[in-house]
Amino acid sequence: MLDLVVLVSGGGTNLQAIIDRIADGTLAGVRIAGVVASRPGTFAEERARRAGIPCRIVRRGDYGDLSAYDRAMIQALSAWPAGLVVLAGFLSLLGPEFVARYANRIINIHPSLLPAFCGPGLYGIRPHEAALEYGVRVTGATVHFVDEHYDHGPIILQKAVPVRQDDTPQSLQLRVMQEAEQVILPQAIALYAAGRIKTNGRKTIIEGDY
Repeated sequence: MLDLVVLVSGGGTNLQAIIDRIADGTLAGVRIAGVVASRPGTFAEERARRAGIPCRIVRRGDYGDLSAYDRAMIQALSAWPAGLVVLAGFLSLLGPEFVARYANRIINIHPSLLPAFCGPGLYGIRPHEAALEYGVRVTGATVHFVDEHYDHGPIILQKAVPVRQDDTPQSLQLRVMQEAEQVILPQAIALYAAGRIKTNGRKTIIEGDY
């Protein structure tokens, strides 16, 4: 059994996708041990409560520096067996102490085809605004391993979504979420649970078909 700890900051749509795929058997041999939210009052926290998943709150602003925040996050996660840490719309940067503690056991979903439209400040609706402003014809989502830099670790899976001429940032965000993020995040978790993901420097190797 692979135990997940899911980190969230907002509405929790990708958390819900994981919950649903576990419930329907798509993610066999996987369970969510706990959820950590970056602030109180998120709907992600409510989704966890409805699913009977324990949730803790750790706010970055409560800690004076990144090292103190890392220690608080490590302490929060110590309550659960964390075979894999999943950042599902989590907006706080994790520091080197946390990344080292869970090395090669942290993945993130980002709403663009990395390395496009990523980095500090490009989260939520902003990658979609940037994609439309740049005029790309294709965007999408990426699941990647996490290091101590924003949106930087080795790429695991990507899925493309065409940009329509009449798209708004909101319509593009919804379509990327539904057609890409909620597809490849559970898929990446399943591959990890099956032991089929290997890393070689910046590259990942996925064994077998996917």
